[in-house]
Amino acid sequence: MFFPDIFQPFRNYWANDRINYSVKVFFALTGVTLPAWYRGSPDEITPLVLGVIAAALAEVDDNLRGRIKALIMMLACFLLASLSIELLFDYPLLFAAGLCSSTFGFTMLGAMGPRYSSMAFASLLLAVYTMLGAGASPSLWEQPKLLLSGALWYGVLSLAWHILWPNRPVQQSLAKVFKELAGYFDSKSQLFDPVANMNPQPLRLELARKNVSVVNALNQAKASLLQRVRRQDSVKEQPFLHIYFLAQDIHERASSSHYRYQDLAERFSRSDILFRFQKMLRVQAKSCRAIARSLAMGREYLHDNENTAVLDELQQSLKYLQQSNPQWRSLLVQLEYLLKNLTTVELQISSVGHPGSEISVDERILADSNPRGIKAHLLCIWNECRLDSPLFRHGLRLATSLTLGYGLILGLNLQPGYWVLLTILFVCQPSYSATRQKLAQRVVGTLAGLLTGIPLLYLFPGQEGQLVLMVISGILFFAFRTVRYDLATAFITLLVLFCFNQQGLGFSVILPRLGDTLLGCLLAVSAVVFILPDWESRRLNRIMALTISRHREYLVQVMEQYQTGKRDTVAYRLSRRHAHNMDARLNAAIMNMLTEPARYQRAKDESFRFLTLSHAMLSYISTLGAHRMQLGGGSFQEELLAQYQFMDKHLRLLEKQLMGSSVQSRGSLAKAELTDEWLDDGRPETRLLLQQLQLMFQIMPEMHLLAVEIYNKLSKPDSQ
Repeated sequence: MFFPDIFQPFRNYWANDRINYSVKVFFALTGVTLPAWYRGSPDEITPLVLGVIAAALAEVDDNLRGRIKALIMMLACFLLASLSIELLFDYPLLFAAGLCSSTFGFTMLGAMGPRYSSMAFASLLLAVYTMLGAGASPSLWEQPKLLLSGALWYGVLSLAWHILWPNRPVQQSLAKVFKELAGYFDSKSQLFDPVANMNPQPLRLELARKNVSVVNALNQAKASLLQRVRRQDSVKEQPFLHIYFLAQDIHERASSSHYRYQDLAERFSRSDILFRFQKMLRVQAKSCRAIARSLAMGREYLHDNENTAVLDELQQSLKYLQQSNPQWRSLLVQLEYLLKNLTTVELQISSVGHPGSEISVDERILADSNPRGIKAHLLCIWNECRLDSPLFRHGLRLATSLTLGYGLILGLNLQPGYWVLLTILFVCQPSYSATRQKLAQRVVGTLAGLLTGIPLLYLFPGQEGQLVLMVISGILFFAFRTVRYDLATAFITLLVLFCFNQQGLGFSVILPRLGDTLLGCLLAVSAVVFILPDWESRRLNRIMALTISRHREYLVQVMEQYQTGKRDTVAYRLSRRHAHNMDARLNAAIMNMLTEPARYQRAKDESFRFLTLSHAMLSYISTLGAHRMQLGGGSFQEELLAQYQFMDKHLRLLEKQLMGSSVQSRGSLAKAELTDEWLDDGRPETRLLLQQLQLMFQIMPEMHLLAVEIYNKLSKPDSQ
């Protein structure tokens, strides 16, 4: 076993997605710079490198056939963008009209899906890259040819990368899911601290934020799987699909709440039982991280025996409490359900990579909402052509700011002023909060890159040294692009400096680069603030109402399965995913509102409290989903159905209150009383259902009051 020990560190580095991606970028950049250097053609280096960058930003995850189609479409868009710039460059009025219309048109392509959005952004970026050298281009085809050559080289390299490692994107996306699940388990374990006067709201808010990360990771994994799986294939032939479904179920069980945590902390403050639950959650978090590492490295997951020992100790401790404290019976019942839930999670974690049984056809279908066919794609764009569409507004803002920036470049005779447009393209985002974040990072990164570039140009005056630094800067730009945009901006600034220095313009572009960046940032922020602004407070109540609607639909699917039996149908999984997606969207909307100007920050305390209760509601429904089973008939089930229908009316009323169509007062709200004696009348499988409904009823009065108060505060005019 000598060789595995030697190569193990390299395998660990190769399993890192950013390092793997950086290696691909290294081959892409050296593949265009070395031939140009060898031929003695420094003028070709800049457009070739910029073509590689644009193609890398347009890259999408897909199967081999889909990647080939995407490459052809990307090259066609790049050719259209580059040629149109060359043709209209000497005609300012036509150029401005073309810039405005093409920007809006490319932006609206994002309505068809994320892949088209990336391609549209890269096409606009390539258009601006064409502007940077259009004035010095010797012919109409010179720049488009070089830019597309760089893009084609990266596309071919990316295809080869996919052929060699076809499953790597799925492995990485699933690894990220389990990494985020580990963080969620760790945060959930903090709710089991048996402390007096426990305040669960801060912990609930942190858990809601962690849930956003898990939901986003699951969505990314689903998108990656959709490009590779076939509905008719066996799950045994698709282990990644099986792992994805396991992760979904683990998430549902992990996000469930079986009781009020403050009540458990108060009643069991002198017992070690909650510490044992806490330890079980933490060892399961450790297992999720081990699964993430195994998936990233493409290795079989080996389950740790520590989990079994911890689970056994937990079972023995709970059994002892049941025998020695019969007066705690009603509370211990809740811990029994929690233990059952964690036991199932433990079985699911241990079975990762080892599917034990075949899943029915309906349960292994991934719901695909992506449009199919030209008509469906065009319909997606048409549906977004309305004034209240965020994408439509973003398209108008981006088109207007770029056209205005072009006018200022001509009016102020800025040379080379097209970095103004480049900055606008990167900084102007669909929301104020995202634009503000990009603004600060862009300015800091540009300044850092320029200050670093000045001494580097003196230290490495030779062409060879600068080419090496150019490649390194390009690699680091892509390595930090998604995690530290300020550092990424600094490295892309260095790359641009070295590119222009190949033409003898390195020092002369330093101050213009900084000035153009500041002007572009000003135009981008002005567009977001003054052109059809999308303040979160103006739509927060609608997001809350839609969140409650998704919770209600999830509850409908859960209750149906208590009548028909447990099945992970497409309808059930869709309702569950929609509920968690809206929970994540509500959290993001509230956090975005906190970055907006003070006069647009409304009902902050009420919104956070509503988020806490909404997430608790989702947790209670998830508990029912985790334990769902078919119930028999009888009068008891009729009473159960009546209680569910009563809860459904509460949720519908809550939606109306958030939209301002109902202002029912607290006194007119009926209240459900589910006593312990009534709960004990049912069978064990129905007791949990009644208990969860009771927990929902307990938070309903406060949610109704918050809904009315939030709507009243959000509906006030902006001037107040």
